[in-house]
Amino acid sequence: MGVDSLTGKERTTTRRGFKTKAEAQNALAELRVQVKNGNYKRRVIETYEDIYNVWINHYKNTVQDSTFLKTLRIFKNHILPEMGDYKIDKIDVAICQKHVDNWAKKLKRFSMVKSYAAMVIKFAIKRGLIDRNPFDFVEIPIIKKRISFEEDEEDNFYTREQLIKLLNCFEKEGNLRRYTFFHLLAFSGMRKSEGFGLMWRDIDFVSNEIRINKAVARSEEGLYLGPTKNGLSRNIKMDNKTMDLLKEWKMEQAEEYLELGFNTLGKNQLVFPNTKNELHEPNKTYQWLKRVLDKYQLKSITTHGLRHTHCSLLFEAKAPLKEVQVRLGHKDVKTTLDVYTHVTKKAQASTIEKFNDYLSD
Repeated sequence: MGVDSLTGKERTTTRRGFKTKAEAQNALAELRVQVKNGNYKRRVIETYEDIYNVWINHYKNTVQDSTFLKTLRIFKNHILPEMGDYKIDKIDVAICQKHVDNWAKKLKRFSMVKSYAAMVIKFAIKRGLIDRNPFDFVEIPIIKKRISFEEDEEDNFYTREQLIKLLNCFEKEGNLRRYTFFHLLAFSGMRKSEGFGLMWRDIDFVSNEIRINKAVARSEEGLYLGPTKNGLSRNIKMDNKTMDLLKEWKMEQAEEYLELGFNTLGKNQLVFPNTKNELHEPNKTYQWLKRVLDKYQLKSITTHGLRHTHCSLLFEAKAPLKEVQVRLGHKDVKTTLDVYTHVTKKAQASTIEKFNDYLSD
């Protein structure tokens, strides 16, 4: 678009939002004519989507790629379709209230959508485009809950007996890699993304310790190894059974992957790679788990539910709160308490038993 008089460098511009390639080509041709005739004027930011396009490029450098992709989906699915065409200086409290009310009717986490929408307005204030953020004056709707007489949704964790049965079923299946992976999650409490990020050099078979300092993450380009969810590293002690399973899998992996043409003795060899010896897609565990749950008619649970299970059973085993926090990799104790307030039925039953015994003394 010519040369910037301030820097002496070439200027460029971007146009988005075309429904077809033909529309984009027509817009490009029109711009070229404007430049050739000297009629081109740099477009001033006018709409909510205009300021969003500037903000999102800055925001991308402040968060992890997985968070960035989640943010893109929220704006694409909920915010831009409703607010994108608004003139930024015409957005008022009434408009924001209308959309927050609509989001509250459709979305459980509508407050999060409202917060993201407000970020763009806040950015516009910093740019001097408007004076105040109308989202700051919105009344948050109260979601009125009604008592359901249907059965409550089951908790996403297992009792000790249910966990043992699940792992026994995985063992019966004869797939050592999957059995070892789910056993490791259940006995370590690590996230599945952390499990798929493990390398053999992270496992100390002498001291029975595992170093968790990375996790599989996703960007627009695909999977990559990034930091753990909160950026913290931790060493956790493991039991002999889990370590023996890992040793057995390491030997089988060497033979299995050698047939596929891969040497698994390298320094950065992954413990649970895909069949191309690359980072494994974490969402694949859904299929592995569902197959076993359906085949053996077990209670429904998610892969992340094994992390819940580990935490619940630690509390049931009277593990100190601080140790549970460190083992799970939470930044503070409050997270451990907030996320895992549920405990097993056995632990709940013991509470009233302790109360009754105390009064009976």
